[in-house]
Amino acid sequence: MSHFKPGHKPVIILASKSPRRCALLKKAGLEFSVIPSAYDEETGLDMEPGKLAEHLALKKAEDIASYNTAALAIGADTIVVVDGRVLGQPRNHESARQMLEKLSGRAHSVISAYALVCPEKGIKKVRSAATKVYFRELSASEIDAYIKSGEPMDKAGAYAIQGGAASFVEKIDGDYYNVVGLPVGEVMRDLKEMGY
Repeated sequence: MSHFKPGHKPVIILASKSPRRCALLKKAGLEFSVIPSAYDEETGLDMEPGKLAEHLALKKAEDIASYNTAALAIGADTIVVVDGRVLGQPRNHESARQMLEKLSGRAHSVISAYALVCPEKGIKKVRSAATKVYFRELSASEIDAYIKSGEPMDKAGAYAIQGGAASFVEKIDGDYYNVVGLPVGEVMRDLKEMGY
């Protein structure tokens, strides 16, 4: 059931500067604008990891929706969890090294959350998905070379599964695109149900 008049194009805004999320939504055929959220992520919130990712995604969507009230804002957040500890983006090369050493030879979870917010239509939906990723043992030289590439620096858990870290992965249980940064199939299904 569509909420829109014929010929009226709904405005959708991705509240993320992530080129990976942008590429996933474009590939899925969605038309949207990009306005990165200025929401300053609170670190150290005492929340269960899935709830934390959902909270951050919602805050980003609400930030953009607050001054684009007729548009549908899509906020997203991805976190990596190992031993119950949340790994965000590395602060520097040393923290990237520590993260990759922690992930080496074992399994971890990647949780991507998304929020869909449109104040004018009273829409506020938040979901998250988890994927288990298994890394093989990484040598110190592999970790060093990967850090030198610069790729880990703006990625949760200090790696990009679709980039240079593809060879680190032994297997995954769950949605690959969720690890890239957005469970795009779920997002598109929700948008369709809402009439977008």
